[in-house]
Amino acid sequence: MPVKLINEENRTTAMLSGEIDHHNAKGLRLEIDFTVREEQPKELILDFSDVGFMDSSGIGLVMGRYKLMKEIGGKVTVRNPSVQIKKVMKISGIDRLASIQNSQENKK
Repeated sequence: MPVKLINEENRTTAMLSGEIDHHNAKGLRLEIDFTVREEQPKELILDFSDVGFMDSSGIGLVMGRYKLMKEIGGKVTVRNPSVQIKKVMKISGIDRLASIQNSQENKK
């Protein structure tokens, strides 16, 4: 699963796409963590606009980035999850760790 990382002043955005499952979550974690450690942003945005499927590995991805950002004094924002992914995040309590925002119409 490719991830495009965009670094702006005090913000890193990870543009996720495809599926987040146990096959590709480790690679995503490594790539995002490397950039966060290098850039030290105040906010990490995980953009789910182009994610069609997510299993529990996606929950782990968000939780792990929350812990990393907390260590460096930053925060995590989840942007544009589909209706189904947003429901899974709320059930798992991700909404208590990260702000979940929609900046566009959700894809189904």
